Amino acid sequence: MRILKPLFFATTATLFLASCGSSIAPIASAPINNIDKQSMKIADLNDDQLKVWSAADLKTDTIPGMSVNKAYTNIISSLEGKGTTVIVAVIDSGVDIEHEDLKNVLWTNKGEIPNNGIDDDKNGYIDDIYGWNFLGDIVGENLEFTRIVRKYDAQFNGKEASDISEADKEIFALYQKAKTEQDKKYAEANGNKERYSQMLVSVTEAHNAISDKLGKEDYTAEDLAAISNPTETEQQYIGVLTQMMAFDSSIPALMTKFNRGINYFSGQLENHFNITTDFRGVLGDDPYDITDTNYGNNDVDGPTPDKEDVMHGTHVAGIIAAQRGNGIGMDGVAQNVEIMTVRAVPDGDEYDKDVALAIRYAVDNGAKVINTSFGKAYSQNPEWVWDAIKYAGKHDVLIVNAAGNDGVDLDIVQSYPSDQLGTGEEISDNFITIGALNYKYGKEMVASFSNYGATSVDLFSPGVKIWSTIQLNEYKYLQGTSMASPNVAGVAALIRSYFPKLSAGQVKQILMDSGLTTTMPVVLGGEESNMRKFNTISTSGKMVNLYNALIMASNL
Repeated sequence: MRILKPLFFATTATLFLASCGSSIAPIASAPINNIDKQSMKIADLNDDQLKVWSAADLKTDTIPGMSVNKAYTNIISSLEGKGTTVIVAVIDSGVDIEHEDLKNVLWTNKGEIPNNGIDDDKNGYIDDIYGWNFLGDIVGENLEFTRIVRKYDAQFNGKEASDISEADKEIFALYQKAKTEQDKKYAEANGNKERYSQMLVSVTEAHNAISDKLGKEDYTAEDLAAISNPTETEQQYIGVLTQMMAFDSSIPALMTKFNRGINYFSGQLENHFNITTDFRGVLGDDPYDITDTNYGNNDVDGPTPDKEDVMHGTHVAGIIAAQRGNGIGMDGVAQNVEIMTVRAVPDGDEYDKDVALAIRYAVDNGAKVINTSFGKAYSQNPEWVWDAIKYAGKHDVLIVNAAGNDGVDLDIVQSYPSDQLGTGEEISDNFITIGALNYKYGKEMVASFSNYGATSVDLFSPGVKIWSTIQLNEYKYLQGTSMASPNVAGVAALIRSYFPKLSAGQVKQILMDSGLTTTMPVVLGGEESNMRKFNTISTSGKMVNLYNALIMASNL
């Protein structure tokens, strides 16, 4: 992503400029600065601190949060009643629209009469009250490289490059790359499933025998060592269980983890790497025809009764806009927000067509900010998504995108969706890509899983152990750049609420220019051998800061 020219430079004092973005006068506060001299947080956070760390202020709390609480106390409290409502589209797995902390902040389509089977507002989607579900009843899906292999296997399997016509060489190279990855990932998942299964059988046999002997399910290593006159078989069982206690002090808890591992890898084999099943068939559309748009339904909270499939999207929505000040659960970053739900991300890789149409749906129905907490390494039709990004740009819509969780440099490794190919020019100025911060200010400040890139990642924000809403009125810690992106989407929504005349490009610029930076070396990809200065691993070199962003917006 090209480096944008700064809107203006602010150091220790506020610049008093005529406001063109709002009727709100410039905010007479000083931005935070000089964080290179900031003390590092030594003590671990307790549970109460951890649940709200992303709202903390780096200068006062020594936690690299977004200064949300400081912004509400010192700035937003004086702006009550002046903000406009901003629609934020969450393109994700779906959202639990009945959640206690979200039901009052949902966008509803005022032009649609609920459940009458008629497209009242003539937008092409029948009864789209809360948004649209481009997945229908699909939950599990292939990864993109699996789709590529299935699509071209009959044409290319067993052939050499010399057998391929010049016209097909490019797609043959893509097939070969995808097949190599498919074979590797399938073998890894199958091997891991077998290992977990074998360990579970071994531990279960030993546990059943020893728990019967001890008369209790939970026992310690000391209990095992105290067993007198064990038989030869019991000695073998004790050895197995003692070894396993190095991984978890409770054998029943370890067995639960083994079962989860088996289910996880089984799910990958059944969905992600399943070359024989075309999950898309139930929708009845052609996923490789962008003009075939008559598919999906209005069931934005997904088809499963337990709503497990919408956990991710519900968590994302809560980070952005869980109702503030209601004494329930948690507070989202932004007030004055309505969440539009667009279900387009399965358990697997999203289709390019769904992403492109989801962006266009959000734009056409009034969203001013779109959050895209998903990504993949392969894309068969990236041009459709690029066209949708440009379409959003022309309609002044900001897209906030997760950088991804592979711990790699995106200047080297391509990821989709993106607003550029490799390190080339951006296609539009309305797309901002977000890496994830840890709550430990210091060399571990960048999340070990977070992607980065001097030209391909724009900004960093909190993404480790983020407390937010999940399905069925529950709350949970999740982590990923999927959580970092909605934190920035919430900040962007607040800027657009209080300064509605600022364009999407200007809001992006403010987010990048107003952040905090440091020259501190940080560990990347979880590898101590891979350290760079924080200000060199993104386009802005900064971490998002709501307090500074509002000051900068007011002065623009």
